[in-house]
Amino acid sequence: MIAETVCSAVAAAGLGIAAVTAYRKRFLAAARIVAYALVPLGLVMTGVVEWAADTAFSPTAWAGFAVLGGAWALFATTRAVERRRGGGTRKERRAAARSAEAGAVAPTASAPSLGEASGPPPAPPPRRGRRPRTTSATSRPSSRSTAYEAVPTVGDGPGADGASPRLRGVCAA
Repeated sequence: MIAETVCSAVAAAGLGIAAVTAYRKRFLAAARIVAYALVPLGLVMTGVVEWAADTAFSPTAWAGFAVLGGAWALFATTRAVERRRGGGTRKERRAAARSAEAGAVAPTASAPSLGEASGPPPAPPPRRGRRPRTTSATSRPSSRSTAYEAVPTVGDGPGADGASPRLRGVCAA
């Protein structure tokens, strides 16, 4: 009974606020406020509020919600375990096991068909780094500017001795 009274009061207050808003020539906002104000009134008229109040204070209803929660948790757990095991139904798992046994081949059996390795694996593509900033003679460096220097590293790219320069940032003071 109290819930119905509170919902009716909220609806009346919302309609009053909507009237003031419409008086200020804000009709779109007033229409939105009327829509929000009519929701609690509609819930009272349909009996949803009474049902919710009866359910909230019923121990049997809460026990039912607990049973539903337990069923949901059990369902979710079994689905997670089934997905982790990687299978569908029991028949599908048996069929997959049979097909795996029939087509099982030792890993070294296919090595001759691959052929002999023709050398070391191909080198990875060269990395693209940040390009150094160029400064003109008239600009003065700030305390936060960064200078770059070329530091040779071995084995990173083409060159007579196998070395190629890479850029490494060094903070300038």
